[in-house]
Amino acid sequence: MRLSPYYIPVILGLAFAVPSFSASAQIGIGIGISVPIAPPPLPVYVQPPMPEVGFIWTPGYWHYQQVGGYYWVPGTWVRPPQIGFLWTPPYWGFVDGAYGFNAGYWGPHVGFYGGINYGFGYGGSGYGGGRWEGGAFSYNSSVNNFGGNHVSNSYNERVAGGNVSRASFNGGTGGVQARPTAAEEAVGREQHVAPTAEQTSHAEAARADPAFRASVNHGRPAVAATARPGQFAGQGVAQAKGGGRGAARPAAARGNVATAHAARRTAQHAAPAHAAASHQAAPHRAAAARAQGGGHAPAAAHAAGGNEKHH
Repeated sequence: MRLSPYYIPVILGLAFAVPSFSASAQIGIGIGISVPIAPPPLPVYVQPPMPEVGFIWTPGYWHYQQVGGYYWVPGTWVRPPQIGFLWTPPYWGFVDGAYGFNAGYWGPHVGFYGGINYGFGYGGSGYGGGRWEGGAFSYNSSVNNFGGNHVSNSYNERVAGGNVSRASFNGGTGGVQARPTAAEEAVGREQHVAPTAEQTSHAEAARADPAFRASVNHGRPAVAATARPGQFAGQGVAQAKGGGRGAARPAAARGNVATAHAARRTAQHAAPAHAAASHQAAPHRAAAARAQGGGHAPAAAHAAGGNEKHH
């Protein structure tokens, strides 16, 4: 039986200790996931319309399970756990000959997420899709799809990123070669909040569905993004417009060495079943033409090099 290049038994247990970039950012050992093959490239997809004002976009990402290998967790709109909180996406990082998963988290600031270009405001560092102003979230119309919602708290600002790669991991051969800034290291030491119950159930539903496995969809999931968590059919579902196998080969075959990897995020909260506990995307091309009547038509394709929005 020939196995998919995206499926190989996972090594579960104590995650490797990742050398920090400064003494103050020393990270300990926690329960984590280590995989000997790289995750697939990020698929290209259109951002579904925001279901309601008050939701914040969380990008899709590849996760891993022992039975089935890599699987896609669709991007989706979610309500933040509290006012003032922003989402730091998860990411994979190469170190010591394997790829480790760093869980996403909520907090008052956006931390390091590997320099991965997830699009839609997550250009590799920080979040350009919106900001909190006086207890209300203000949206950047250049990278968000408002759908038919009238959004009174909005602004239009071009978002620039730092890389044009669709790589979904940091470090190693073919990965994003980004390192955390001093500010991002400081965020890593802050207290964080784990993904919400909606995010957890959303990821668990994706894990349970074989269609999300890279070994089945070959890196192009039929449901790449959703308007609401767990909504995998009907309106508000976006299919991958591009993707593929990329260079997902065992780390030993890739000739990687553990020399380029970003600092791990401190595991301050137990990660849910879909995200092992350990913490912490590329210029964005955003054409921000406002639609008549205060709404925005379907938009925002996350492609190599950034976002392509068509209103």
